[in-house]
Amino acid sequence: MFLSDYLDYTLKKLKANVANILTMTNLSLGGFSVLATLKGQLHMSALLVFLAAFVDRFDGAVARKMNIESELGKQLDSMSDIVSFGVAPALLMYQGLFHEFGAPGAVFTVLYIACGAFRLARFNITENNGYFAGLPITAAGVLMTLGYLAIPYFPPQSFMFLALILSFLMVGTFKLKKI
Repeated sequence: MFLSDYLDYTLKKLKANVANILTMTNLSLGGFSVLATLKGQLHMSALLVFLAAFVDRFDGAVARKMNIESELGKQLDSMSDIVSFGVAPALLMYQGLFHEFGAPGAVFTVLYIACGAFRLARFNITENNGYFAGLPITAAGVLMTLGYLAIPYFPPQSFMFLALILSFLMVGTFKLKKI
């Protein structure tokens, strides 16, 4: 009887935290992306950002479907997103190209991260009404990572412009319908 009760309790706890487990998977992939960048494995880093975006697509949907949304989950998702779609793509782009620009490259890297953090903080304090205000950081992170893959095909300065545009779009006040 004791084992049965313990198993039942464990399964209930697991169900209650399945969305947070997905969110922590997103965070882990972002963290591994940063580590891959630091080791010079830039293509692996890009792949890990894309995998993090795939996982991030499901955490909120799972929480809503299973009726397990929580304030903790919302905050945890934002902390994960700043790593996976803020720091990881910015560091990837810095190592892949921006370091060649010296101080301006560093400034654009940090500006992108700061705008992503601002966007997430604003999202967390506003009421969820079916719209995003500004470009979601997940989309910006995926676009920045795609930018890294496009480095051989475009002039280097165009990626500084990409970082600037994505930064401003994240903090913009325009509305996008959630999908």
